[in-house]
Amino acid sequence: MAVSGLMTIPAGLAGRSAAKLLFERLPDRLFAPLASANRHQYWALLCRLHVKRFGPDAPLPPSHGFAVREIMQDIEDELVTQDLWENEDGSTPDTPIGIRANAVFNRLMESGWFRLERHGMEKKLTMRPTVSQFLTLLVSFAEIGPVFVSGKIRSIELNIQQIAEGKADGDTLVETAEQARNLLEHVRNTGTNIRDIMESLSAEITTAQYVQRFFSDYIEKVFIGDYRELRTREHPLSRRPQILRTVEDLYGSDHHRARLIAWYETKRCAGDRQRAEQLFEKDIQRLFDLRRIDEYLDRLDDEIRRANRRALAFLDYRLRSLRPVDHMVSRAITAALACQPPALGDPFPAGEMVSGEHLAEPRKLTERTAPSNLRRQIPSEAQLARSRIMLRAREVRSITPPKLAEYVLQQLNGKKSIESEDLVYECITDIRSYQILSAVGLAMSANSRRLHLSAMTVARGFRVWMHDAPEMPGADISGRPFSIEARKAAGDGSTGQRR
Repeated sequence: MAVSGLMTIPAGLAGRSAAKLLFERLPDRLFAPLASANRHQYWALLCRLHVKRFGPDAPLPPSHGFAVREIMQDIEDELVTQDLWENEDGSTPDTPIGIRANAVFNRLMESGWFRLERHGMEKKLTMRPTVSQFLTLLVSFAEIGPVFVSGKIRSIELNIQQIAEGKADGDTLVETAEQARNLLEHVRNTGTNIRDIMESLSAEITTAQYVQRFFSDYIEKVFIGDYRELRTREHPLSRRPQILRTVEDLYGSDHHRARLIAWYETKRCAGDRQRAEQLFEKDIQRLFDLRRIDEYLDRLDDEIRRANRRALAFLDYRLRSLRPVDHMVSRAITAALACQPPALGDPFPAGEMVSGEHLAEPRKLTERTAPSNLRRQIPSEAQLARSRIMLRAREVRSITPPKLAEYVLQQLNGKKSIESEDLVYECITDIRSYQILSAVGLAMSANSRRLHLSAMTVARGFRVWMHDAPEMPGADISGRPFSIEARKAAGDGSTGQRR
């Protein structure tokens, strides 16, 4: 089923929304420590505080926050284990650790990483929820490892099944669409990561370092955990067609569509019906994009084969070049000098030195045949004109869903329905539209669910129903009569199907 008519949110609108919201949620100078000369030391310090104080795995913090002296002690403990910092604030290696910790604390406080509140006579230090969440995202991004596709696909399939059975609403659809997008993004970016890693493995490092980085960076960090099982029948990825069929049923069902759009309208769009339909179409499109995972996996296979060949060639060259060639040559010369060579005569071989048989054969020139007249032939003006006429005729006879919708809208002219005998066709495009409408009517009147869904992708905004009457002859075109009805909106309380 082709879903070419899905609406998507304009990229410019999404970009403006992200540009507007980031610094409304985060302090303006939050990135200052991570952009300074001591960014590695600041990041190590934030990771330590994330694990010990503010992260999801840290112990439950006090309700009013931590005492300042506790955070200062954590900063001092981290500074003791770190290398020397570059001079940014006038501190030197001889500066006492307490003064350096106080300078680091003030820098983080000014940047917005900490929030100081007063409770009675004591000052308490906390981290804003948005800043803490942002720090958790950064730590998760830094520690990301191989992704297992099987778990992602199982989760997507179970969520889609829950929605189809009516046990889940739009919140599950949003989460499932986000999982599908993240899965495709990871598979797509894995090939790029492999290329970057192989480029970073230059020939200047030793063989031991090359092997270590190849297996640690390439195999362990960016690879897909269940890559070997992706092409097998037992892998959940093989159930992708069933998942897509369920998504097609959700998209084509008026009941499910109205229910899910109503959830978007109520929960996410504050009553904006058009915005709710846009978000629903966007999430459905993300699920339909799972059809492209084969294309991404094929590209990933090419990148992996190229990386493996490059690594094997490099290791083979290094192993060959590490052999003691100079030592072997020296031993061969010593052995040749130690033995008694036989008596040497003149260097000329027996027989004639110069003869006709010993001369090289003359080169045989092969003449290439002249190109045929077909290559040199230039089309005439008449042939070019005839070709243009054929292209125009093909374009006129080609009926696309937008052309068909425009023709139906023109014929309806504000009415809710129209019969086939009332249709007006004045050119070949109108006749071709009549033929397509007849075919769509046969598909929609059939008992096949698949044919019905396929016809809906062509009939945008209307439905075609075939009458049970016999074929009617006509002056220009004949066929079974049918009627065209404007499709009702998803939330008007009717399914839009004839009984």
